[in-house]
Amino acid sequence: MLKHTVREVVFDLFRSFGMTTIFGNPGSTELPMFRDFPADFRYVLGLQEMVAIGMADGYAQATRNAGLVNLHSATGLGHGLGAIFTAYKNQTPLVVTAGQQARSILPFEPFLFSDKAPEFPRPYVKWSCEPARAEDVPTAIARAYYTAMQPPRGPTFVSIPARQVSAELRGDAVLLWKVLEALSTAACPSFVVGAAVARDDAWDEVVALAERHRARVWAAPNSGRNSFPEDHALFAGFLAADREKIVASLKGHDLILVLGAPVFTYHVEGFGPYIPEGASLYQLVDDPAVAAWAPVGLAVVTSLKSGIRELLDGPAPKPRATPPERAPRPAVAGPGLTDKYLMQQVAALRPKGSIIVEEAPSSRTAMRDYLPIVERGGFYTCASGGLGHGLPATIGIALARPREKVIALLGDGSSMYAIQGLWSAAQLALGISFVIIKNQRYEALLEFGRHFGLQRTIGTSLPNIDFCALAQGQGVKAISVDRGGALDEALRTAFATAAGPTLVEVAVD
Repeated sequence: MLKHTVREVVFDLFRSFGMTTIFGNPGSTELPMFRDFPADFRYVLGLQEMVAIGMADGYAQATRNAGLVNLHSATGLGHGLGAIFTAYKNQTPLVVTAGQQARSILPFEPFLFSDKAPEFPRPYVKWSCEPARAEDVPTAIARAYYTAMQPPRGPTFVSIPARQVSAELRGDAVLLWKVLEALSTAACPSFVVGAAVARDDAWDEVVALAERHRARVWAAPNSGRNSFPEDHALFAGFLAADREKIVASLKGHDLILVLGAPVFTYHVEGFGPYIPEGASLYQLVDDPAVAAWAPVGLAVVTSLKSGIRELLDGPAPKPRATPPERAPRPAVAGPGLTDKYLMQQVAALRPKGSIIVEEAPSSRTAMRDYLPIVERGGFYTCASGGLGHGLPATIGIALARPREKVIALLGDGSSMYAIQGLWSAAQLALGISFVIIKNQRYEALLEFGRHFGLQRTIGTSLPNIDFCALAQGQGVKAISVDRGGALDEALRTAFATAAGPTLVEVAVD
């Protein structure tokens, strides 16, 4: 009888799942897993576990398949927990594995063991386990993959001691018909779109539905993906993560259809109604937990692509006037070098079809005003609010989409959480353009300090960081810009470079 080792079966499983790229930072307990490493697999090294998970997160989002991460026992998993939390909030499918000491010495609490390993990453993994026997490892890996890929997607974890699934949710036909009837008879509908639209590749369907109903379309608060073309005549803008402001923005609409987003994500305390008086709310979402805590309206749990297609197949809507277009922002002129001017020039000079990855919270408003995202799959950011995701995620996205230019817009404070990821980008020779927006402070915290009426905000100053030196020390070409007249040439150089990464440090006013 032909016999296979556990290791052979596991790698065959990874092949069948299309998971032949492994992101990690190995330790001694993991080394036996990589004996005779298969030639058709690729190992992508991150210099810190948070970087490895961030790269896998970006790669998984861009490939629409689970990313595979290998970490080192308890310490490695501990270093990466912040990034696992972000993957959980991003609803990114990941299979995270970590080594464990041999079972025979676990009763003696050996060096580099993990106590209660399956409990360590909870509650921010969908499922976790430590197989009792070596022969149980393949089954655990398979269950981890299927669980990670089942909506709502997310990370899973398997602790390994030493020695195809349907991903579509079909919404309830009766509930979808109720949504369709209400939408068809509404006088002035409005849509709110979130990241699940992008995750389910429902871009064309949302555009068609909005045009069919002449509905204004808002981006959901703090959405991690782009789900509607921001230069479209029906695009209304971005909802704030503030209850009163959301109600004010949606005022005048008698029906609000939320597609692939919570109702709603708030960042500050608010009071009063959740939606305008006289309006009704309907939600299509692929996460039952999000549907369960929606404070108002009717929620339908469904994959977005199939659910929106059901809405497109219904009766024609009542005649409606076309809503007025969003007024364009006036152009920004020099001589000052502001983040608004930077975003305007990035929009003007970036290659067609390039991808933007953003982690610059204090410059997000400037980006939304002057750098419209107009193509499907053209934008990624962090859904958790934790810093350190953007830089490594950019690397994973560039690995997954090698024919497209990837541009990272990073705050100086944000970039320092995972700056060692530049080394991985250089080693992989990825033609990424990293743009560091250098204002020498945690500007987002200063803004919140003003919101809370603080006279002084402690621990927000970041002077004397030389990003060009940090980049060059890791093998990345770097350009420093501190005046508007030099910006265009620096951006053109970075955007045209394909044989390795380039960093542009932009000192903004």
